[in-house]
Amino acid sequence: MGHVPTKPVGRQGPRPLGLHLMTATTALMSSYSAFPAWKSGSGLWSQTAAATALRQNLAGLDEPGQERLQAALEAEVRRRLDAFQRGIAAYRNHPYQRTLPEPAVGWQSGTTRILDYGGDGQPLLVVPSLINRAYVLDLTAGTSLLRWLQGAGFRPFLVDWGAPAADEAGFDLSDYVAGRLGPGLDWTTQQAGGPVPVIGYCMGGLLAVALALLRPDDINALALLATPWDFQAGSADQAAALAGATQMWAPALDLLGVLPVDIIQALFWTLDPLSAVRKFIRFADMDQQSAKATVFVALEDWLNDGVPLVAGVARACLTEWYGDNTPVRGEWQVQGQPVEPGRIGCRTLVVISEKDRIVPMESAAALAGGLPDPTVIHSTLGHIGMVVGSGARSRVWQPLADWLAAT
Repeated sequence: MGHVPTKPVGRQGPRPLGLHLMTATTALMSSYSAFPAWKSGSGLWSQTAAATALRQNLAGLDEPGQERLQAALEAEVRRRLDAFQRGIAAYRNHPYQRTLPEPAVGWQSGTTRILDYGGDGQPLLVVPSLINRAYVLDLTAGTSLLRWLQGAGFRPFLVDWGAPAADEAGFDLSDYVAGRLGPGLDWTTQQAGGPVPVIGYCMGGLLAVALALLRPDDINALALLATPWDFQAGSADQAAALAGATQMWAPALDLLGVLPVDIIQALFWTLDPLSAVRKFIRFADMDQQSAKATVFVALEDWLNDGVPLVAGVARACLTEWYGDNTPVRGEWQVQGQPVEPGRIGCRTLVVISEKDRIVPMESAAALAGGLPDPTVIHSTLGHIGMVVGSGARSRVWQPLADWLAAT
């Protein structure tokens, strides 16, 4: 049993730091600088219904009252900026370091490994996203879906993609599904002595759907957590923006052969630019010795520990999935075969988050609608909350285990 390499205190995140600092400063300072325009009724925001209602509510303020309001606004802006910066400083110097023992490596091809979490129960193959590190499913001792499943009587095998090596520069999605997942599934079924359930999370769910169609005899159940399918449902404007980013970053893709981590993080930032501002303000006031603070730091470390996407996969995700919406249109192909969920013959489970900024509910629901007879679980936990949140164990993990136990 090896150990995951630890990181020294003094982190460099949140990534990209400059973008988050600029966002916080611009958003908060604009509230103060826009105050004169708001009072006079000029400016774009001043014309909104919310601004009009606010002016009416404060219409009775005399000049000294308005001056006090402006001073209070300035103080609040400074308080939030200070809290945001204190939150970042607290995060960067928090003593937490990841020390969970890494499971044994059961199989490896290139940088892709399968980690064996042990146990004598039903083997499961778990497929995470290519974009983020696999250990979000094994975050801490108390927030590890994989270790919990092992304790619940299963034998989980986790696909750990690792960072792409030089020989993966020309890879596309077919290479990862057929060339890496396929042989990994062979090894897994050998351990199981027959077909196994497969669990896919986020982008890993799309890869798992493709694998189930390529290898129907080796997969007897398919669970899909927060898996997108209709990439324009619920967020058509965001999908168009992400697709357009392909052209913006085309020179970087051609030069580097990968989409770098900081660019990927910047793309996620577009989904909710103020997310980091809000969460680091909250973290600033958190008890830094608490278990809640430790999980926050562990999760932020994972978010900042991403891996680049090889150019072919990046173009497929941004141009084909987000731009052309190929999965829901039946046009996405792996190894020359269309990926059509309606042809999947095994039992299926779809877990849909109703509060997911990364995979809107409508996007995941489209996948459930395309499967022959899925079991569907609706969760009010967020995209990441469904696998590491405080309510994940009772609202997602246990229902998932109950469903798997019936396989």
